[in-house]
Amino acid sequence: MQFSVGVEYALHCLVYLVNLPPDSPIGIKDLAAYQGVSDSYLSKFFTQLVKAGIVRSVPGVKGGYELAKKPEDISFWNVVTAIQGEASLFQCKEIRHNTLPFRENKFQCYSEKCLINSVMLEAESHLKNYLCTKTIAWLHENLDKHIPEIQQEQKRWFKEKLYNR
Repeated sequence: MQFSVGVEYALHCLVYLVNLPPDSPIGIKDLAAYQGVSDSYLSKFFTQLVKAGIVRSVPGVKGGYELAKKPEDISFWNVVTAIQGEASLFQCKEIRHNTLPFRENKFQCYSEKCLINSVMLEAESHLKNYLCTKTIAWLHENLDKHIPEIQQEQKRWFKEKLYNR
């Protein structure tokens, strides 16, 4: 299992949005410049975040993106599903039915659930529950606590961009 890099970009950008003054959306070009990626690349992820109701697009010359929910109401799992979709991480294909005993019809009436699938779904449930406990507010608070200098520089950079519009 692997989370896409889009999840990482989205989580970072959401923290940047937390640091903005109220009613001060930031443009995708500024977000992309800060991240060191193209605005068309980052825009793909923001389209998904808008569809999920995590951010909203504000039109106009001084428009851009802002959070559509409170940071404490946006979980890591919300971001994962916004970027990667809601499909189960493990896709059981019932390959056990390709084994010799099944091919020879020795177990025609066999209806037990696949134990491998059960374990994988339980593991996914634990992962989902854990990621639901981590929010953008939690991330923001911990970044401020552990790397305050970087957070201050990031806040300064975005405020300057907003001021110079």
